[in-house]
Amino acid sequence: MGSGFWFEAGALLPSIGVGLLFWFAVRALLRADRRERDAEREAEQEFLENRKRREES
Repeated sequence: MGSGFWFEAGALLPSIGVGLLFWFAVRALLRADRRERDAEREAEQEFLENRKRREES
């Protein structure tokens, strides 16, 4: 392994770094979307339960 190998391997570091940043960003977006959908589902269920209670009384 000559110095050329390390030079070429070092040239890949920026691409790997950008790839990792992209992966973290997409993962954060997907997790946020999942939490938002869960919260929306909970709010809708709570709304329906409240409406049902109001109709019963």
